[in-house]
Amino acid sequence: MIVDVHAHCIPPALLRWLEDRGPANRIQLVATGGGRCVEIDGHHRTAPLRDDLTDLDRRIAEMDRMGIDVQLLSGWIDLTAYQLPSEEGRSYSRAHNEAIAEEASRHPDRLRPMATVPLQDPVAAAEELEYAIDRLGAVGVQIATTVGDRWLDQCSLDPFWETAEGAGALVLLHPVRPLSGLDLDRYFLDNMVGRPAESTIALAGLIFSGVFERFPRLRMCVVHGGGFAPYQVGRMNRGFDAKPGLTGNHIRRPPGEYLERLYFDTVVHDPRVLRFLVDMVGADHVVLGTDYPFEMGEPDPVGLIERAGLDAEARQAVLGGNVASLLG
Repeated sequence: MIVDVHAHCIPPALLRWLEDRGPANRIQLVATGGGRCVEIDGHHRTAPLRDDLTDLDRRIAEMDRMGIDVQLLSGWIDLTAYQLPSEEGRSYSRAHNEAIAEEASRHPDRLRPMATVPLQDPVAAAEELEYAIDRLGAVGVQIATTVGDRWLDQCSLDPFWETAEGAGALVLLHPVRPLSGLDLDRYFLDNMVGRPAESTIALAGLIFSGVFERFPRLRMCVVHGGGFAPYQVGRMNRGFDAKPGLTGNHIRRPPGEYLERLYFDTVVHDPRVLRFLVDMVGADHVVLGTDYPFEMGEPDPVGLIERAGLDAEARQAVLGGNVASLLG
């Protein structure tokens, strides 16, 4: 069975909730010249909503074309809505999760729901993750790399990490800003460079702040091949040795040892890079992703794995065996 761990959607039921109850929760649909957007807490506005994030028939047809048997269904990362106050964030996350679960239930043999949680309130995030797993059948949760203007390691998220670890949930780490405040609009740098750089900074913060020291069984997958982390882990290890007073306050082992516990998707777009990633972290820690339906996603995920020249056992693991082991 071939499983895609990294795909996005906007369920129609969420759009209906935004129309009916969004304004009372400080989040609403707004019409613009470029199409409908979502306005969050009166000031943050998303890009226009895409039809291919909502079209379920098109999704299934694309899964068939790509050879994907099962897709883990995450929301659009721009709609995590961490800008909302706590109470409104709770209501919105619950509506989002129920909508994702409803969407997945239309093709229960093909789709599995991934939760979203209000990370702006770590206790509420833990409670919502429990609800999504126990009541809605979620197999994991997608989280952004930042909460407002703070990186994850600055957000006191231990209640959430503890719940995710205890539930055995897959935590999908996904960039969102990217690198707000830097001028990356030129040449599409915000996506090509900014997103993997943001993931790298967020992941390094989690490692050096001791998240994986405190929660050694936490199951995290970093999208886009882990950003730049697997390819610069030697530099992080060197920094750990060279500057222990700065880097070793919360961890006892070199950063690379924590990196080896994590999972990384295959959205790297080059078979040579994918082969390096497998050699670096092991075939048992790489999982197939597509980033559907975005243009920077991987249109031929199975072919990319084939072209990487992996042996049969490694191919089977990456294509779906690792996810089966992770999620049962």
